[in-house]
Amino acid sequence: MTLSRRHCLGGAAAGVLSLAGLPRQAMAGAQIEEPLMDSVRTALSSAIHNSAPPIPEFKDTESRLAYLRWLGSMSERLKKRMPDWNTRKEFLQTIWYEAKRAGLDVSLVLGLVQVESNFRKFAVSSAGARGFMQVMPFWTRVIGDGDPSTLFHMQTNLRFGCVILRHYLDRERGDLFMTLGRYNGSRGQSPYPNAVFANQRNWKFVDRQD
Repeated sequence: MTLSRRHCLGGAAAGVLSLAGLPRQAMAGAQIEEPLMDSVRTALSSAIHNSAPPIPEFKDTESRLAYLRWLGSMSERLKKRMPDWNTRKEFLQTIWYEAKRAGLDVSLVLGLVQVESNFRKFAVSSAGARGFMQVMPFWTRVIGDGDPSTLFHMQTNLRFGCVILRHYLDRERGDLFMTLGRYNGSRGQSPYPNAVFANQRNWKFVDRQD
């Protein structure tokens, strides 16, 4: 089946401002609060509260080796933004786990993070969206524990972001162009989806061992 560009997985970095001693300011859009059916709210809440740790599991040795090759490649690409190896490894392991858990392409999520926060954990947008994936605080009230400060926790932020992105993708029936616009609060407009698709190319991985 041939997919159009709208359905291809894809991320130009958004400008990020910083003030000494304050969270980084991210110049990104934000999700818009919309009414949710009780069944959808329950499903999203369940997905968020699943306490499984972000530890990748593999069906065989080759799958694990393929993951390690991906990790090494991504680590090199991310090194300038996250110089500390342990921080970088934890971030990549978690984003790989959460993206796979939500049925998303990891390169798409990495491209989105680059656009939304430029990989800054404490980024805050002008609309109040927080963290790596610029999650709006209202989501912690709708499907979380009501504490928006948890969005600065790496795994919490990545989990919320991936679950929300998956939710939007389902609502848009697999149309990534519209999904990304909805995530950004600019549904139907091209600049944000195009930026994510462009940045996704930075995180594509071709396993030469295949």
